[in-house]
Amino acid sequence: MKQAGYTAATQKEYTREVLAYLASLDGLDVDKAGKMHIIGFLVAKQDSTGDRTRNRTLSAIRSFYTALADFELATRNPALEVKKSKTEKNKKPVYLEEEELVESLAFIEGRYRDRNIAIFLLMSYCGLRVGEVHRLNLKDFKKTKGTIEVFGKGRKWNEIPVPEVLLSVLDEVEKDRITPYRAKEEAFFVSQKGQRLSIRQIQKIAEQTFAAFKAHNPKVTDMKLSCHKLRHTFATMLLKNGVDIRVVKELLGHASIETTMIYTHVNDNQKKQAMSTIHIPLHAIG
Repeated sequence: MKQAGYTAATQKEYTREVLAYLASLDGLDVDKAGKMHIIGFLVAKQDSTGDRTRNRTLSAIRSFYTALADFELATRNPALEVKKSKTEKNKKPVYLEEEELVESLAFIEGRYRDRNIAIFLLMSYCGLRVGEVHRLNLKDFKKTKGTIEVFGKGRKWNEIPVPEVLLSVLDEVEKDRITPYRAKEEAFFVSQKGQRLSIRQIQKIAEQTFAAFKAHNPKVTDMKLSCHKLRHTFATMLLKNGVDIRVVKELLGHASIETTMIYTHVNDNQKKQAMSTIHIPLHAIG
């Protein structure tokens, strides 16, 4: 997986999924397991998760059998015979209105408030994934150019212009950066223990902030808010402001514009405004 360019998070997740699959074989030789063994494992898992998780698990098993074939430890890949589940398309992504986003920032508190605000702003005003925030290094912050270089999915680099206010915030965070435990640590965001801030720590910061925000805002109580929802918020704000979808695609680092298209279905007001321009003459219907 490392040679194929999988991120550390994906390596960990795929390994966990494959180990669970192997355990389900109950000692059966992996090369003798077939399509029905995989389907049985996925069905059991699907009952407690969902279609997207099932498809991710199937991808992990497919990758595992591909590796076995490469090492001449298996003669076939039965996972290729298993179809992926159909997932709901054009589902409205959960996002915050801009005023709600601004309001949520007030609930970021604590000793490392400035650092945590910078993390929130990178996800909500630059569209970074949580893993991209985690991987951000000092050298990726280009102060003179006013950009950050993001190492995203598919091992692709993406240079993103940073809003002026956020540039100032990042500059201050860099100056107040915790001294790392290791002298050669290049992480932009460092934990109180002097190590690169982990993905889980970033998620925990978001969870605590959203919990406090929800407690004071009944309108968002039932919303499933997370780090990725801040990325949804970023995309939605851009499209509402009339930014070309092709530009949004590039800023989000999507491989296909079809992925970006889900954000074009979020504004019901635009639909109502469009329909209000249609006038049916009453005499036409008698």
